[in-house]
Amino acid sequence: MGLLDNKTAIVTGSSRGIGAEVAKILAGEGAAVVVNYRQKAPRANKVVGEIQAAGGRAVAVGADLTTQEGVQSLASAAMEEFGSLNVLVLNASGGMESGMEGDYALKLNRDAQINMLNAAVPLMPEGSRVVFVTSHQAHFVETVPTMPEYEPVARSKRAGEDALRGLLPNLAEKGISLVVVSGDMIEGTVTATLLDRSNPGAIEARRAEAGKLYSVEEFAAEVAKMVTADVESGHTEYVGGADYFGKSA
Repeated sequence: MGLLDNKTAIVTGSSRGIGAEVAKILAGEGAAVVVNYRQKAPRANKVVGEIQAAGGRAVAVGADLTTQEGVQSLASAAMEEFGSLNVLVLNASGGMESGMEGDYALKLNRDAQINMLNAAVPLMPEGSRVVFVTSHQAHFVETVPTMPEYEPVARSKRAGEDALRGLLPNLAEKGISLVVVSGDMIEGTVTATLLDRSNPGAIEARRAEAGKLYSVEEFAAEVAKMVTADVESGHTEYVGGADYFGKSA
């Protein structure tokens, strides 16, 4: 018996990176998984194929989470494909991509998170869990300086976290818990690559300061653990980068 047998999970932004690894782990624990992508259907289909090859259940659903249509279609897909929705992993984020409008980071990292949660909650039974994935650079942005290139993204992700925490009383009424997973820079992520491109040496400097940076697979395992962990709603799970805690308020 898996920890998530007969449960359904949506993992946003799961066609690659951390989200893809989380989706595979949850499927391995018995969950039927909705793999979400914005544009890269072949990548999402590859993740689904890997899950199915391992005996799991998954479906790929394209949805732009910055649109109301996108969040609704993603939430509906869980019910249409698998008949339930018990886990929502809010992993999708961004803001360092080129060619996006000025408020894109806030639209994706705050507004889309709230809209996705609001679309999912009416479908989620008591005992369901929501996991929000963030970074130390965002979680501690009010008390610890971050790199200028990343600051707009960090502030938008912190705004998303604050907005989600504002919904804790509403979630409690429905018996749904929210857990935040905050991680240090992760080796090999899109954000780390873009950051190192705009600020060469940034990753190496952070690695030297922290002593170790988690890999995508290692961090995804920690995120997946929080789906079933026995913790209070509102709990923050810190992964790596312990030096941040001494600097925080």
